[in-house]
Amino acid sequence: MADRYLSLTGTAPGRFLTRRLGLPQPVRLRRWSAEQPSLQGELLHLTAGKSDQDLAPVLGRSAPLSGGEGPRSGGDRPVAVVLDATGVRDIDGLAEVHAALHPVVRSVAESGRVVVLGAPLDPADHHQAAVQQALEGFVRSLGKEIGRGRTVNLVRLSDAEAAESTLRFLLSPRSAYVSGQVIEVGGHGGVDSGGGGGSAGSEDPEKPLAGRTALVTGAARGIGEAVAATLARDGALVVCLDVPAAGGDLATVAERLGGVALPLDITADDAGARIADALPGGRLDVLVHNAGITRDRRLVNMPAERWSSVLDVNLASVLRTTDVLLSCGALRAGGRVVATASIAGIAGNAGQTNYAASKAGVVGLVRSLAPRALSEYGVTVNAVAPGFIETKMTAAVPLFIREAGRRMNSLAQGGLPVDVAETTAWLASPGAGAVNGQVVRVCGQSLLGA
Repeated sequence: MADRYLSLTGTAPGRFLTRRLGLPQPVRLRRWSAEQPSLQGELLHLTAGKSDQDLAPVLGRSAPLSGGEGPRSGGDRPVAVVLDATGVRDIDGLAEVHAALHPVVRSVAESGRVVVLGAPLDPADHHQAAVQQALEGFVRSLGKEIGRGRTVNLVRLSDAEAAESTLRFLLSPRSAYVSGQVIEVGGHGGVDSGGGGGSAGSEDPEKPLAGRTALVTGAARGIGEAVAATLARDGALVVCLDVPAAGGDLATVAERLGGVALPLDITADDAGARIADALPGGRLDVLVHNAGITRDRRLVNMPAERWSSVLDVNLASVLRTTDVLLSCGALRAGGRVVATASIAGIAGNAGQTNYAASKAGVVGLVRSLAPRALSEYGVTVNAVAPGFIETKMTAAVPLFIREAGRRMNSLAQGGLPVDVAETTAWLASPGAGAVNGQVVRVCGQSLLGA
């Protein structure tokens, strides 16, 4: 369903009216397209504290933008600002963060990017840990006030080279609906050693998944279809899985993408083994757990069947199939597991105790399995957590609830299935080997729980 309010604010009378009434003023986000695959404009590189990171080569490869050092004057409007705060270790360093960004924030172009680079918290230095943690509150707050479709994110890193894929994603139109996030690069075991590689330098930016096989569950429609299409765009051979009842739509999607249709009930006890048998060549590089259902009702009115069906599809099937595909060797070294969580699993939602429990369980799975899967199998495990995404399901939500869902985030609009798909594709890429155990919220920085 079209967002008429967003369309209204794109007109001069609409901007005037909403400004006078103090209403949200969203702008249409600049997303990836074949015609405009990158942000175009100046990249401003700033530093706070004494950094020992050499970011220039990485930034040069991460975004096809013209570079620059120091604050700008006159009519220059940078489309992206990267602040290296990895060397901030005390309160004076935080003052340098303010001094660096204060003069330039207002000049960042519409739908621009601000990325702050921080360092891992030092357990032996509580002063460094305090000010590096302070960067998280700073970034989340700036994201909520910067407006005009701009995003602000924090990347914690110890090695600039390992962060190339993450910076490429955050400094591109692909991350249009990702804001206020803290992403650790190199945690939970660091760069994978199983053939995936931690740097994006060796992968083809146009086809990073070329030669790889991906499985997407719930691929017949909605977010799953968008994920399958985006992985195929990036070069993957996609195995599209959905329930047999959706077989017609599933076959259409798979044929359009040049993939393979796999009609299968993901909750079946032997689903993992049947998936392994159906894989082309018996191998899998990317496993995307997207299949999910809702059976909403307040707990006092929720029968056991509504509880168990949601937990079985959204969580139990994820646990079972992941275990099987890892243990049988189908998911090979250098592989990626990307599961779909939800803002509901982080912040909770009335009438969704079953759904929120299942999605919070996905977060627990990721955090526990990630270090072990990397050390034992050479596979990374991450999750995306969508917020309000414009789908047929949200189109059926009552008007006022739907409008509240759209506006209650820093970008004041709903996301699109492709926003979840782009984030999934980044986590699935060979260059994202240093990103492990992360839950990235694709929610426009929801004002609740994010």
